[in-house]
Amino acid sequence: MTQPLPFRCRKSPATGTRGVVVTNHPLGSAAGQEMLAVGGNAVDAAVSALLTLTVVEPMMVGIVGGGVAHLRLPGGGHTVYDCLSQAPAAATEDMYQPVSDVLPDYMETAGRRNLVGPASVAVPGNLRGWCDMHAAHGRLPFADVIAPAIRHAAEGFRATAYLCSNIERHAEDLAQDPEIARIFLPGGTILKPGERVVQSDYAAALRLVAREGAAALHGGALGQALVDRLARDGDRGTVSMQDLAGYAAREREAIFASYRGHDIVGPPPPASSGIHVAQMLNMLEAYDLGAMGFDSAERLHLLAEVIRVAFEDRRAASGDPDFVDIPVGRLISKSYAETCRGRLRDIGAPGAVVPGYESNNTTHITVSDADGMIVSATHTINGLFGARFMVPGTGMIPNNYMYNFDPHPGTARSIAPGKRVPTSMAPMIVLRDGRPAFALGLPGALRIFPSAMQSILNLIDFGMTGQQAVEAPRIWTEGAHVELEPGYAHHAEALRARGHEIRIVPHIGGGMNAITFGPEGMTGAACWRADGTVAALGGGPADEGVAFHI
Repeated sequence: MTQPLPFRCRKSPATGTRGVVVTNHPLGSAAGQEMLAVGGNAVDAAVSALLTLTVVEPMMVGIVGGGVAHLRLPGGGHTVYDCLSQAPAAATEDMYQPVSDVLPDYMETAGRRNLVGPASVAVPGNLRGWCDMHAAHGRLPFADVIAPAIRHAAEGFRATAYLCSNIERHAEDLAQDPEIARIFLPGGTILKPGERVVQSDYAAALRLVAREGAAALHGGALGQALVDRLARDGDRGTVSMQDLAGYAAREREAIFASYRGHDIVGPPPPASSGIHVAQMLNMLEAYDLGAMGFDSAERLHLLAEVIRVAFEDRRAASGDPDFVDIPVGRLISKSYAETCRGRLRDIGAPGAVVPGYESNNTTHITVSDADGMIVSATHTINGLFGARFMVPGTGMIPNNYMYNFDPHPGTARSIAPGKRVPTSMAPMIVLRDGRPAFALGLPGALRIFPSAMQSILNLIDFGMTGQQAVEAPRIWTEGAHVELEPGYAHHAEALRARGHEIRIVPHIGGGMNAITFGPEGMTGAACWRADGTVAALGGGPADEGVAFHI
């Protein structure tokens, strides 16, 4: 480091030689570690952790949701499981009535039909993707992998302050549905930290999944219960049993790019992170960031401009590759980065921004095992508590992924049957000399991939530890204004002098977690922006032939 860091880490890392699990809830990390401890691999641990998070982080993720999982195999291959939710077959581009053509209400519709209730639900993919990934690469029986989730649903867990604060934010909507209110607003009052949350119906649903796998939802009894609930009342959803049975998680090829001797590996479209993290790093490779210094207005101005250009290109060319032609090769090329550098401005200026939306409410896990398998995965039910109701008798909270589509007909993000919405999810893995150097990701919607990019810079250009890299302050812009976390607030006036409209915000994106790889083993880190917890496994079995006699 050429200068002191402008922050102090609030959490501590942990190192293990037999595996590391990092999630945004202690029980999620414990579930993954339990799988490693009994001989499971990183996929067993990741799927167990994600299923457990559907119980203990129910506002963020569920089996009726979607996401992206990036898997590196011990032999060095990469595959990306696209489990993103998609529009139902009966969906139409004019199914909602937009209330405005301009910000801030561009995405809003009459009656909030695309945000809350049955009409906001898209065809889910999480459970299908998790089961497919486990069937192909897991080592333990699926019944063992799902057991921690069932245990915490049936026996209960202690509510965190994080969960309770999110219940309070949406208590008015949750109170409208007796099923979800019964769990999170018992007796009409908001749960308090430390109170026990028991989800007996969801435990029963998970036991059915343990027996039948993804078929329980994608064509089975849980799917029928979901469809029946969506057909109830006046404002009906469009997801059908045919949609559920026909949903397929896609296995996609990862995108590879390079930065200062490292291979940067990320997901392809519909995820935009693999493309635009590569694009931004390509632009920055021409600059000596170390000489600028981590804590400098000069570097922050450059980052703001690079992020702005990436968002301009993301708006121009992103989407579901089944519906939109995306020039991946050109966008991630070094020659195109040279062209992009010509678009950077010496003086920033707020500009007009085409509206876009993604939910901030997501979860991320990073897992590795002793054999070299890595899982970096980001999953969600979209908004906090998804569509904000619960399917009776199942404990399932459906997603509200339809809110991510442009409710206006005739645009690239307009609704079409089977379409998957572009996502900023960035489950990244970085290699050095062909070997894993670090893996990371985070929640946070449009702020995800620029934040992931900044942590990659922290690790490569500034030699930070994993803990420092995930906890470091962040900057973000989509072009209209520039956001700074408090750790960068002392540069606000200097950036304003360079033409930027500055806003100081409590945090940019959510709880990042990461694993770094070195000669001492695997070191996990989780940041202050969520309940992130590291579980690292060391030790091992007794030496062969050792016996004890009394």
